[in-house]
Amino acid sequence: MTDSPRGLDLEALSAYLQREAPGLLKAELTGRILAGGKSNLTYEVGDGATSVVVRRPPLGHVLSTAHDMVREHTVITALAPTDVPVPTTYAVCPDDSVIGAPFYVMELVAGTPYRHAAQIAPLGPERTRDIAHRLVDTLVALHAVDPEEVGLGEFGRPHGFLERQVRRWRRQMDASASRELPRAEELSDALAAGVPGDGDVSVLHGDYRLDNLLVGESDEVTAVLDWEMATLGDPLSDVALFVVYQRLSQVTPGAGVSDVAAAPGYPDTDAMLARYTKASGRDVSHIGWHLGLAYYKLATILEGIHYRYIQGQTVGSGFDNVGTAVGPLLDAGLAALREG
Repeated sequence: MTDSPRGLDLEALSAYLQREAPGLLKAELTGRILAGGKSNLTYEVGDGATSVVVRRPPLGHVLSTAHDMVREHTVITALAPTDVPVPTTYAVCPDDSVIGAPFYVMELVAGTPYRHAAQIAPLGPERTRDIAHRLVDTLVALHAVDPEEVGLGEFGRPHGFLERQVRRWRRQMDASASRELPRAEELSDALAAGVPGDGDVSVLHGDYRLDNLLVGESDEVTAVLDWEMATLGDPLSDVALFVVYQRLSQVTPGAGVSDVAAAPGYPDTDAMLARYTKASGRDVSHIGWHLGLAYYKLATILEGIHYRYIQGQTVGSGFDNVGTAVGPLLDAGLAALREG
């Protein structure tokens, strides 16, 4: 057994897999932290012939309603028979008895998570456009899933979802903030004052963007990953968040965030929304409030990552500039609310 990567005891994992998933891997394991992902920790673990992925919560500061491995495992498993491409799941441990934290084990799927324009631009404008269209089409497929039919009818509480979202993310921000952020309170108060009524109900990804998808050699989506914030609720929440990700490099230049939408051929926001509307039949013309919530949500996530970084509790690189994006995101959220 080689040395274990930080946060994953390979010897304990090996013993667990021999009991819970016999034949999946041999006893002698190696592991490494995978690039990407600034929240839950993702590892590639193998025996020299076969490799799988292990997901666990981050080290240190963990918010009470975040990083739920059982929920993530549940939604991926439920979506397996649908048109939404997800990895095969193999095992889930709901407590800290094995590696010191809950975790689950899933298939290692081949594909590229495109995060930056420099990654996708060499494919050329036409292929870049096709991949962006598949990002939208996959979201449409997800929002078309009937939660009851796949056993997710009790996965969330759609009634009052948006109001609870505002309260939840306010609590998360309060728990994560390591500095004065007066615009956070202003945006939270404005969101609370204008919560829309209940909309449609869909399975939500909760963090939908291109680098949470794997794209194969033929430019098809091979898997949707990072389901840690999945729930049932208003699909406009997912739509607004992918719009925010489209605009991210303009809102927070130089903060190390995704700029993939700047690649030649990548459709603009209006084109992406038009494609979603045509395929889903859903009106997305009035999503200003949802955009405000999406900006606030992302600012909260990044503030939590920034907190773990300054406490020395992150694994990997690329965290040093995350905190600089929080203020601009809060400003953009307030602007989205004003614009309606």
